[in-house]
Amino acid sequence: MPPAPQSNENKLPKPDWIRVKAPQSQGFLDTHALMRKNKLNTVCEEAACPNIGECWSKGHATVMIMGDTCTRACAFCNIKTGVPNKLDAEEPKNLAEAIAKLNLKHVVITSVDRDDLADGGAEHFAQCIEYIRTTSPDTTIEILTPDFLRKEHAIPVVAGARPDVFNHNIETVPSLYHSIRPGARYFNSLHLLKTVKELQPTVFTKSGIMVGLGETSEEVLQVMDDLRSADVDFMTIGQYLQPTPKHAPVKRYVTPEEFDYFQRVAYTKGFLMVSASPLTRSSYHADADFAKMRDARNAKLQRGNS
Repeated sequence: MPPAPQSNENKLPKPDWIRVKAPQSQGFLDTHALMRKNKLNTVCEEAACPNIGECWSKGHATVMIMGDTCTRACAFCNIKTGVPNKLDAEEPKNLAEAIAKLNLKHVVITSVDRDDLADGGAEHFAQCIEYIRTTSPDTTIEILTPDFLRKEHAIPVVAGARPDVFNHNIETVPSLYHSIRPGARYFNSLHLLKTVKELQPTVFTKSGIMVGLGETSEEVLQVMDDLRSADVDFMTIGQYLQPTPKHAPVKRYVTPEEFDYFQRVAYTKGFLMVSASPLTRSSYHADADFAKMRDARNAKLQRGNS
């Protein structure tokens, strides 16, 4: 059963370090207009991301394909649940054309869960990547995929399209899956990430979790070890924020000092890149972090060859 809604009386007050300014810059308004003009869904809006003001002011947005309706109802997610519409066969082409117009150096593409599709939308992801490669060959592509649960044949299809970064979020610690992510399976997500790396060793893999849901620090450290055992390159750790009263409550606000600790430990475990802060999200500063991760791998290769 999902967690009971948290009443206003019991709701934890937000600390100063988690507060963000309301979006109001001209850059934000311009990006909003571009998204509407090109009829693009964004996870920035659908998931009520706190960083939308900063990211959109810089022209950065995470595009969400395959509609705006998810077949699952995770207790942390603000994307609407229901029966999705049929896939738009023109979406990969239209998406690529929009990205070319936006002249993006790095694009992040995510999607809703599509358990209704035989391949979970794997071929649709692959087509989006292929169209973007054709129209914007210099744009680096990061994808944030569903878990393709019970669709083993889907993973090679998406991995075979060779995105620059293959991201799949593990979201939380195993003990909270039943209440927070009931439609998913922790070890299936680890298997997906490990399989992608085995199929495409040069593709960067990435995953992230939210904290503040009731997990312990020891459980977070264990997730780090599990992700490294799957050869994941990049880990993100951010504060969970309750999007509406019907979603899982925030159990605590993790301090910036604790995030610094998690980041230091994660680096010692061998991740090429770690982003850990209260406002960290999967796609936050994705372009700059991709460049840092690529430089880190090149430096590591050079050390190995010296």
